[in-house]
Amino acid sequence: MPDAARADQARELRESLAGGNAVLARVTPILEHLLSTPDHSLFSDEIVARIRGMCYDLAWQILRAQAEATGEAGREAFADKHGEALAQHFFTSPRVLSHCHALALEWQLATRMEAQYGIDPVLSPLLQTLIASPDSGQASAAMGALAAQARFAQSQRRMELSLAELPGDLFHELLLGWRNFGGDRRSDAMIRAEAKLRNAYDESSARLSLLARLVAGLGEEVTKALDVEQAGVALFLTALAARSNQSRNLAVLATNEQQVARLALALRGCGLDAAEANSQILRLHPQSSPQGGLDGITQAEAKKWLAEAGTMGIV
Repeated sequence: MPDAARADQARELRESLAGGNAVLARVTPILEHLLSTPDHSLFSDEIVARIRGMCYDLAWQILRAQAEATGEAGREAFADKHGEALAQHFFTSPRVLSHCHALALEWQLATRMEAQYGIDPVLSPLLQTLIASPDSGQASAAMGALAAQARFAQSQRRMELSLAELPGDLFHELLLGWRNFGGDRRSDAMIRAEAKLRNAYDESSARLSLLARLVAGLGEEVTKALDVEQAGVALFLTALAARSNQSRNLAVLATNEQQVARLALALRGCGLDAAEANSQILRLHPQSSPQGGLDGITQAEAKKWLAEAGTMGIV
């Protein structure tokens, strides 16, 4: 292909990435608006409902812990009474919304891949192979990831999210948000409840940590996790984020049909060649056209473009 044609394709890809960034920049403000609107009948979308459910569940878990520390007889009643207000407070946190949004989109993608290709959202072919690995460490990590993925599937079906599954920095921010919500009403019981929650928290046992550890342990075979049909959605997204130097939340958003340029560059940044990258894109978006110009972009250039594009506040 002539150099001029390659340059044109590269320019089109960067312009498409910029257009995708503009869409992503509007994600959190739109979520904040939808979740703060009293009239839920106008917004029946599954994703919004799932995010709302996860925020409520986080609020109720914290309030149940507070009621227990206070000695309230009816912990469930106490959580029900104050849960709405605390959940509304969490709706104003862009980081909480971004994380819940990414989880909801991940589950939506997983269920779509199951319907289209029969990919089990819990036990993928790659995970099954790793469980049977002669390497006891790898097999143990795979079993841990399997159990965590099963918990994730169950939680998403119920529109719930365990505090224990939050990344460490987000867990800390959520508890700080609870402190701010309490304001001058912060009691000794709240302090005790927070201490108990922190003492019980172990990020290393959370699903995202277990998946990241499993992907890191693949070493030179990490490309196996970049085949969504073999790896399953959870491992695929974890590998995509790690190898392209993006946050996992942003890697999830890259699978949206309006973010094909970002997905293409992420896959190229992971080391896949143009044909392999387009094969994965077509798995996720069968109606999509192959992305031209990828063969003229190096792995380092793809990562550089993604880094220059920024994250729009998405973590």
